[in-house]
Amino acid sequence: MTFAQPIAALPDHPQRVALANELHARPFPSLRAPGDAVYLAIKPVDGAARNREAERSHLLDLLDRHGAPHPAPGATHWSGRIGRCELKWESHTEFVTYLLWEEGAAGPAFHPDLLRKFPADWLAAAPGARVASALIRVEPLRDEEDIVDKAAEWFVAESLTVSRVLDDQAVVAGDFRIDAAGHMRFAVFARDDLGERRTGRVVQQLCEIETYRAMAMLGFATARDLAQPMADLDRRLSALIEAMASEHEQPAETLHNLLGISAELEHLVARSSFRLSATVAYETIVLQRIEALREARFGGRPTFGEFMQRRFDPAMRTAGSTERRLQAMSARALRAGDLLRTRVDVERSAQNQRLLESMDRRADLALRLQHTVEGLSVVAVSYYGVGLAMYLLGPLEKFAGFEKPVLAAVVAPVVVGVTWLGLRKARRSLH
Repeated sequence: MTFAQPIAALPDHPQRVALANELHARPFPSLRAPGDAVYLAIKPVDGAARNREAERSHLLDLLDRHGAPHPAPGATHWSGRIGRCELKWESHTEFVTYLLWEEGAAGPAFHPDLLRKFPADWLAAAPGARVASALIRVEPLRDEEDIVDKAAEWFVAESLTVSRVLDDQAVVAGDFRIDAAGHMRFAVFARDDLGERRTGRVVQQLCEIETYRAMAMLGFATARDLAQPMADLDRRLSALIEAMASEHEQPAETLHNLLGISAELEHLVARSSFRLSATVAYETIVLQRIEALREARFGGRPTFGEFMQRRFDPAMRTAGSTERRLQAMSARALRAGDLLRTRVDVERSAQNQRLLESMDRRADLALRLQHTVEGLSVVAVSYYGVGLAMYLLGPLEKFAGFEKPVLAAVVAPVVVGVTWLGLRKARRSLH
């Protein structure tokens, strides 16, 4: 075997190694049947900030009680032995999970004491609340009658789902009901040749189906909480849009009300967008995990996929329709705002047009008044000009024998003409 030489001169991208290792970051556990699994998913209560340091400290507290080694700083998963059990811890985007496996299955199935494998004071100090928990019983697959009898004893018949998985290498059962101790119950009946890794894979997938189903249902709860506020806003928005057609409606007041509705809609979108979009992602993961089991019907019972189609899909459709309805209402409010702003702009343009016409009329009146004043100015200036001319031409009255009225009659037209020409020239020079 030959090995390629490293390219020393070519540097790696800073994230290359970390992203490549991420593909192998969450391996399936290796579990030997028979045994019991206890599974917990802990998530901060909605609205509370997630504290990853507190989650890591919580894990280290559990490990220190058993003298187990610590995970590397910044690690998102850890697997190892604590006491007589195997522990698998994972940190996800919104929650952390603990899968505790005890080999042997000596006690009764789904006994409430199984949770006591986690110390009570340690559980009380968890940095969050339980979003999912499950007890999983793994037993050898003997015969179908044994599976039917145990399924009837362990689960609620009304919602019991049983299916063959992994090409009939195992049978899984569950009812997706929370028992008196607060846990979901699942059973795995494995053939002897299933293998430890495939057994761990089935158990891990059941845990993920339950966890992501619970996380997806948070979106349904959000959609249910939004139903009444959305109905109220839809009614107000419809009434406002209908009123926009009225000629007596004041556009400025309507626009103010529309801005209020738009602000409330944006608040609802901001409050729910992450949860509703995350619901779509979680639903996809649930369906993918079920598909990976490669289910086949067992004894006429519904499969996990059929159960989800009948019970889970309607809730997801409700969450999806709520998200689409919010987007549609936001789009309606945006279109109404555009129409209303257009109407306001048209009315303002009409007001500006009327104002310009009024200004034109006033300018015309001012021009006419100016012409009138100019005419009066010619008369007034000419009057004083004739008076000055009579003083200058006064000696002619004595030496030439002109009478004063005659001299004034001769001088006045000349002075008026000169004054008119002078004012006209001055006005032209100003223009």
